[in-house]
Amino acid sequence: MGYANPMTIRGPKWFAAECVKAGVDGVICVDIPPEEDGELGPALRGGGVSFIRLATPTTDAARLPAVLEGSSGFLYYVSVAGITGMQRAAIESIEANVSRIKQSAAIPVAVGFGVRTPEQAAEIARVADGVVVGSALVDLVGKHGRSAPGPLRELTAALAEAVHTAR
Repeated sequence: MGYANPMTIRGPKWFAAECVKAGVDGVICVDIPPEEDGELGPALRGGGVSFIRLATPTTDAARLPAVLEGSSGFLYYVSVAGITGMQRAAIESIEANVSRIKQSAAIPVAVGFGVRTPEQAAEIARVADGVVVGSALVDLVGKHGRSAPGPLRELTAALAEAVHTAR
């Protein structure tokens, strides 16, 4: 997950080839909208690397087809507007939007942004195909430094258990 400049500075074909060499399964480029994706997405997909697009609460029915076009692997539904890890969307909003998106999507829908606890992950797992937790893990590394592996294992085990039992 990252921004276009490092992915395109040497050319999308070069980046895609490097992803393939490194064994990357999928890429999220947060700042290339579908209308401007004439090169990176096709280069990645051509190498067998999924190009994962983002949908948000403001992605309406008119825009959704463009977001889904060329998206592969899964669709990442950003459940809140704002900075990742700082807010939390109401489960009702997530449920309504994921349901709406799934009516048009042929790929799984994963939900992220603001997911920090096993309880939140379980709620989301009841309606989404996947749950993305990032900031909570990064925060643990920041808090524990070199001692982070234990707390990371504990949180990821609790998250996994919550997701699996919610389904």
